[in-house]
Amino acid sequence: MIKLTVKELESLGANDAGRTLREDGGLSGKVHLKKKGITVAFYYQFRWGGKFTDISCGTWPGTSLPEIRKTRNIARDLVATGVNPNDHKRAEKARVHAEVKAQLIAAETLKTKELTLGDLAEEWLLNGVARKDGNAELRRCFTKDLFPQLKSKTLSSVNEHDLRSVLRTVFDRGANRQAIGLFAEITQMFAWAEKRQPWRSLLIEGNPTNLIEINKLIPADYEEERNRILSPNEILELHNRFQQMTLDYNALPAGQKYDGIRPLKKETQLALWISLGTLCRIGELLQAEWKNVDLENQTWFIPSGNVKGTWRKKQDHHVFLSPFALHFFQELKTLTGHSQWCFPNKQNDGHVDSKVVSKQVGDRQSRFKNRKALSRRRHDDTLVLTNGQNGDWTPHDLRRTGATMMQALGVSLDVIDRCQNHVLAGSRVRRHYLHHNYAKEKKHAWNLLGDRLSEILSANHEYHPVEAPPSVVVN
Repeated sequence: MIKLTVKELESLGANDAGRTLREDGGLSGKVHLKKKGITVAFYYQFRWGGKFTDISCGTWPGTSLPEIRKTRNIARDLVATGVNPNDHKRAEKARVHAEVKAQLIAAETLKTKELTLGDLAEEWLLNGVARKDGNAELRRCFTKDLFPQLKSKTLSSVNEHDLRSVLRTVFDRGANRQAIGLFAEITQMFAWAEKRQPWRSLLIEGNPTNLIEINKLIPADYEEERNRILSPNEILELHNRFQQMTLDYNALPAGQKYDGIRPLKKETQLALWISLGTLCRIGELLQAEWKNVDLENQTWFIPSGNVKGTWRKKQDHHVFLSPFALHFFQELKTLTGHSQWCFPNKQNDGHVDSKVVSKQVGDRQSRFKNRKALSRRRHDDTLVLTNGQNGDWTPHDLRRTGATMMQALGVSLDVIDRCQNHVLAGSRVRRHYLHHNYAKEKKHAWNLLGDRLSEILSANHEYHPVEAPPSVVVN
């Protein structure tokens, strides 16, 4: 009986390269000379389908002789039972591969099931939404109101009650508009998730936002559509308030200025008057660049990129500056003309935040805010007008006020809409063929408004409130 030994294999040298060793039971080995020394590739030879074939049993010394013989024995037994060892080996390899694949799928499924609402939000912020500010405000909103309660909760377990609890928390602190806006953002995020894997598979019970009726959460006394306008008396009062606050503050001794009531920042005051005199949105104004303001020709160009709305509802806007608006732009030029921006931020590497003026005005009407004093923010009533009888006012109300005054001066609604840069409804045929730009009519309207405002700010006249006609719509 021929049986190879380890000692015999260890005695092989370079001269044995290419030699074939044989052992009883159909086991053979081919001697090879490698850089690392002598190796023997063993195989079991058997007859299948009338032809001789073989199957690898391992390579010595990497595989021991007992292991090599065990592999040979298994192959020999398979042949005896009518099974081709090579077919069995391939089938076994496929089975192991399938098992590994199944394990990987199971692990991935488990990992997917563990995805949280925070994971969805991060994916949506990265790939599902692209706001002009790089989603900074959206991320701030989520971080403040959504993440504290639900960021770590698995998405598959998030339900309508969870989201409703988040919204109620925001409503309870009096931030009604923020709550409505937050719900709109969450709804948009879940709508995006419904169309994509793996998020769609995690919404086992469907989209939870579909089960929330936001109107039932809004306080009964909340008016979503504002109709506040400032009367001529309030406009004059605002003007006088700015002047008096500045005089009072400047009159304080140097050592008392820290504790004194600092007047509204001059640039903010100018922004409010320009907004009133041009009917522009405050956010559009705060993004303005001096290259688009032509003081000599009394024009201001607002590129569509700075205009509020979806891309389909944006258009460039040309504003004619009345003497009233021009005066405040000229004053602003002396303050910020050194910068690219009409309202530069502190670093002078961009414009100020588009909400800064609204925040400053709101902070000075604290009686209407259901909140505690915020750190490093004003908290007083220095900008409450008519002793609060008409409620609070916002910078956007100035746009409505100016439009209402235009209407009272006989300007047609069609021209007012164009002064406000509204995208007008109408058939595509009409919009395609009618291209009159109404420049003359708009210039006349802005001049009428400017003259009226200049008259109001001269304290030689007595004025009476103007009620807002229901036909004036501002957005």
